[in-house]
Amino acid sequence: MSDRTETVTQSPADVVRGLYDALGKGDVPGVLARLAPDVIVDEPSGLPYGGVHQGREVFVQSVLGAMMGHASVALTDAEVFEGPTGVVGKLTGTLTAHSTGEQFPLTMVEIHQVQDGTVHEIDVYTKNPHDLAAFYSRAEAGTR
Repeated sequence: MSDRTETVTQSPADVVRGLYDALGKGDVPGVLARLAPDVIVDEPSGLPYGGVHQGREVFVQSVLGAMMGHASVALTDAEVFEGPTGVVGKLTGTLTAHSTGEQFPLTMVEIHQVQDGTVHEIDVYTKNPHDLAAFYSRAEAGTR
């Protein structure tokens, strides 16, 4: 019998898959567990939650809070590609405005830097960011 303890390390792609799985389930503690305490998330500047956000709690409050405060998020697909300089994820889904029921098709590409089993940086690119910002404006105002 061996006294060795086997440590299973996740690949960077597995870490991002776990992040997306937790996000898709609305599991905020699961999301936080996969982010480094000082994670940097760079969202497109035209969005209501756009800009550079540093720290897990800031991400949850400023990005997830703003996104989910006005719309529910239903992810339909998450593809993850690992390369020599990082992990690329493509998310697709639908946003549904709480105020009006309006739906918006969401497509995002994210570049993740993963170290020691956690995501340290996420650079986010959203398809149609101007349309997405207009969707959030309508959702906040309760108009279509």
